[in-house]
Amino acid sequence: MTNHAKWKPRRNPLGPAVIAISTILFAFPARAFFHDAPDVERGRVLYEEKCASCHGANLEGQANWQSAREDGTYPAPPHDETGHTWHHGDAMLRDYIRRGGQAVLDDMGVDFVSGMPGFGDELTADDIEAVLDYIKSTWPDRIRAAQSDRSRIEAGAP
Repeated sequence: MTNHAKWKPRRNPLGPAVIAISTILFAFPARAFFHDAPDVERGRVLYEEKCASCHGANLEGQANWQSAREDGTYPAPPHDETGHTWHHGDAMLRDYIRRGGQAVLDDMGVDFVSGMPGFGDELTADDIEAVLDYIKSTWPDRIRAAQSDRSRIEAGAP
């Protein structure tokens, strides 16, 4: 006769903890742990609501955007590949949208009059990121790559 009838499995004290942690990890979307994919559609909608009235429905900007008006401000530039948006890094673009052009330029010591208002009271950081994702999605690969390089340089990354 064997002792198998009296054998009782021992409970692993970590078992409930492992189950609880696994449940929590799989209950949340993967985006809680990884970078979100760009929300280009949301950015497009926000762009249409907040930006298109000045920068154009097709990101084309206003006519004569490189020539100052009588008050010293410049017409809104295009955000497509013909403009200069892609010449700036992400941090500067986010700041420009959040605080407005004049505040950013003044902090940089740039003698330039900007008519760009700040949208920090109207747009969240995620909203601003979505708008930038939309704008970038319209650029050709070479422009996106150049702007990405600019962002890395401005961030101090190699």
